[in-house]
Amino acid sequence: MAIVAPSGPVPEMGVPPLKRSREWGRLSTGLDLLRGWDLEPVVAPHVLDRHPAFDYLAGTDADRAADLQAAWCDPSVDAVLCARGGYGVQRMVDLLDWDAIRAAGPKVFVGFSDITALHEAFATRAGLVTLHGPMAAGVDFLKNATAQEHLRATLFEPETVRTIAPAQAAALVPGRARGVLLGGCLSLLASELGNRHGRASARGGLLCLEDVGEETYRLDRYLTQLLRAGWLDGVSGILLGSWAECAPYDEVRALLTDRLGALGVPVVEEFGFGHGEGALTIPFGVTAELDADAGTLTLDEPALA
Repeated sequence: MAIVAPSGPVPEMGVPPLKRSREWGRLSTGLDLLRGWDLEPVVAPHVLDRHPAFDYLAGTDADRAADLQAAWCDPSVDAVLCARGGYGVQRMVDLLDWDAIRAAGPKVFVGFSDITALHEAFATRAGLVTLHGPMAAGVDFLKNATAQEHLRATLFEPETVRTIAPAQAAALVPGRARGVLLGGCLSLLASELGNRHGRASARGGLLCLEDVGEETYRLDRYLTQLLRAGWLDGVSGILLGSWAECAPYDEVRALLTDRLGALGVPVVEEFGFGHGEGALTIPFGVTAELDADAGTLTLDEPALA
């Protein structure tokens, strides 16, 4: 398993990696956890870098792309796990050699948040299944047994997690729907509009949405942008994950109902994926059935062969 940082830096800004900052300590803990699953995580060369001018990036765009490219095209690597999110994927994704990635064949890819842009790229440019799930240096992964166990089961016992049924899930709009799972961080999906390699729409899909640290008017703007662009036309159903560090959830729920309720498709809320504690792993690119009333998602086939 290769560990890459296609977005933000792992070390705390301004702290040399050799001083083992809090963030690097988190990565070390994550690597130990993965080793406990009998995996052999290898940290890509530029994971601990910082961009010389923009310290919110984990090294230069070219270096971040090179790490992911090398990992994917290395036949000894079976899986690629992101170290963290942040910002930066959209700066490097077009530097990847997608012909080489397609030729290398399918591998396991895991991440979320800013990694949404890579989920979209793997889907549209390579037709691959990816996992929207915890990252190696994510505190929500390192300190939560639920997140750890669901990712572990998805990787090693995928048949056991074909039905995902979070205890807190509830219907915002009742009904059943079928489609291919897609989505991720709402703000990233909105910012992907207009990308020449992007998905034309979510038509026929089960769309997963979540976000973190956004004011309600910003969430409104992102949803309204997707609606006005026609990107949500024909969507089959919607799963709503966490809205951590946003407004009180009653306010967020009212907005989600206002913007999504008129689509006339099943919508389930609090489905347990995203930036919240105990985040579940959701396989994108897999066909599934959503039962909003029961709060269940049933995969047609295991996430991984």
